[in-house]
Parts: sequence; C-alpha cells; structure tokens
Amino acid sequence: MNAPQPFQEPTVNSRPTFLTTLALTAAAALTLSACGSDDDKAGGTRAEDGNKPTSPSASAAASPDRPKIELPPDLTLTFEGGETGDPVKDAILADSAERMRAVDAAITGTDPEGKALAFYNTGKALKAAQDWVAQFDEAGATVTGEARYYDREVSLRGEDSATLIFCADESKGFSKDKKTNEIHKTPVTKNSYVLYNTRLDKNDAGVWRTSQIISTRGAAQCQP
Repeated sequence: MNAPQPFQEPTVNSRPTFLTTLALTAAAALTLSACGSDDDKAGGTRAEDGNKPTSPSASAAASPDRPKIELPPDLTLTFEGGETGDPVKDAILADSAERMRAVDAAITGTDPEGKALAFYNTGKALKAAQDWVAQFDEAGATVTGEARYYDREVSLRGEDSATLIFCADESKGFSKDKKTNEIHKTPVTKNSYVLYNTRLDKNDAGVWRTSQIISTRGAAQCQP
C-alpha cells in the first residue's frame, strides 16, 4: 500500500488521493468533504510551540489525568499564537494543539495504543484520526521533519462548543519508510499548505475534544 500525505488526515466520507510510489508529492491534493453543515464551520487566525507540549497550558497543565504526549526527536510541531488573553479560548487552542500532537504520536508509534488520540478526539474526528493512523500503519510509513500551525481563530458557540480554523505549513514535513528509514522529500508547492476547519466540544472533565474536522490542501488563505 502506498503512503498517505504526511500530516493532513482525511475527513469522514472523504477519500485521499494516494501516490503510485511511497515518495509523496505535495502536489497530490486531497479532496475532502465536510462532516457537517456550513453552520459547523469557523473563520480563520493563530497557534503555539513545539515538540514538547506547547505550554499545554491552560487546560492541559491543569489536569494530572491528561495523557503525556511525546514525539520522536526527528519530528517537530510548532504552534504559534496560543495566548489570546481569554482563558476559554486559550484552553481550546491548547487542547487543539495537543490533539494534533496526539495524531502524530499515534502515527510515529510513541503512543501505540492511541490513548491520547481517544482523549482529544470524539465522534467523527476520532474515527477519521483512527483511520488515518491505520493508513500509515498499512503503508509501513511514518512522518518526520517539521510542521507549523498558524493563523488560528476560535469562535465560541455557547459554553461547551467552539469552532477553530487554522493553517498548517507542511513544506518541511515528509513521509519516512519505517523499515529503511528512507525520507521521501518533496518539492514545496501551494499544496504544502493546508487549511483546517474544526469543531470542538467540552466534555464533563473540561477537555475540549475535536469532534469534527475538515481539511483543504492548497487553500489560498494559508499561502505564504
């Protein structure tokens, strides 16, 4: 089986375009469909820090029951702009960042049981994330390099629901063969930049879990 695009996961009811070789090309866009109505969408701006929990801040630092997420040393995720001055929005940004790190922890094998994946996802987003991890496993591939998340904007929808749009720069992120450790580097194109549109819902423990996710590769608003 051929490896999927690094980082960008498919949405429920969407079918990613796979390449004919393990080498990935950023030009192979994924056409994704929504997991909900237009009312489930947000509107777009900024995120937080790196390979360690980017100040898993507000909410992430508050609960000792949160799973510890570790990524391999050859993978760095950077999240910009996680402090808005609003504690609720900051908690949403922190949990969204942990959610993205949880997906890569499951892909790279630092969280083989997917505990963090289930902790930060629910509903359609959890199913999409689990399927995405399975595709990497079946392809014998993992991810390496860097991904940067930026331009995040939170829109609150009552006390327990919110939408969050953000961009991802995957120009320095690549697929790696698990057996040979061969890194499949690809040229930078407009499709190296991805727009994420997500919904998060707060559970009884106060964790903002991603419940829906839509991603669009090559989105104009994420271009440098």
